[in-house]
Amino acid sequence: MGDRKKVCVPARLTWRDASGTLRFVSVVMRDVSDLDAFVECQVPASIPLYRLVHLQVERPVRDGELPVVLQEGKVLSAVYRVGPFKSATGTPMGYALRLLVEPKSNAGSSSVSDRALAVAN
Repeated sequence: MGDRKKVCVPARLTWRDASGTLRFVSVVMRDVSDLDAFVECQVPASIPLYRLVHLQVERPVRDGELPVVLQEGKVLSAVYRVGPFKSATGTPMGYALRLLVEPKSNAGSSSVSDRALAVAN
């Protein structure tokens, strides 16, 4: 589930800044797992830590190269780590994103009645 894959896939980040203005930047996804991704910005962009962003792959990719959720469209993500800053621009080289997706369940389909519940006396 947390296996990271090295990739080189063009993508786009979109987010709203503090004033509510819609912003976007082209990025290259450098590695990815089912839960997170690291992207490098193609132009200077300053995205604050913990900002919610939408990550979208720019072009179709081979099956198995990316998690299915990224092949289906925009994925809501959170910036959880800001990469080192470029001295020339003062902006980060990249961002680590946590993909805000439902975790895969270990059991195929389980309802509340199927699971063991703890009961307090």
